[in-house]
Amino acid sequence: MSVTNNTFSVETGGRGLYEITDRVQSAVSSAGASEALALVFCRHTSCSLVLMENADPTAQADLERYMDEMVPDGTGYEHTLEGPDDMPSHIKMVLTRSSESIPVINGRLALGTWQGIFLWEHRDRPHRRSLVVSISQ
Repeated sequence: MSVTNNTFSVETGGRGLYEITDRVQSAVSSAGASEALALVFCRHTSCSLVLMENADPTAQADLERYMDEMVPDGTGYEHTLEGPDDMPSHIKMVLTRSSESIPVINGRLALGTWQGIFLWEHRDRPHRRSLVVSISQ
């Protein structure tokens, strides 16, 4: 088995879902992978990765609204070093995922028709996020 690693950055504009499916597919294509497993890993503790519907943006808005209601900002957390969204962003990351594994079949990510891979920025202000894609074939 061989492993190829590819690192890329995502510039966020603050809270929200940022689709990275094309970037991950590009890493798979660059590795020349035909039948493989792609592992996408986010190297941060205040954003996360999710597989989500990528056809209707209202599904993404509903997910964000649900998470904000479940984990609101500024509710008496002790860890507020970087502001009222600091600890809530860490909790949101823990409740979601920092990695996703997607099979590669015939050189393509084996995602469903309406699935996309998203970086979910949980902080209010913009950040530069680093991700690693490991292709095992």
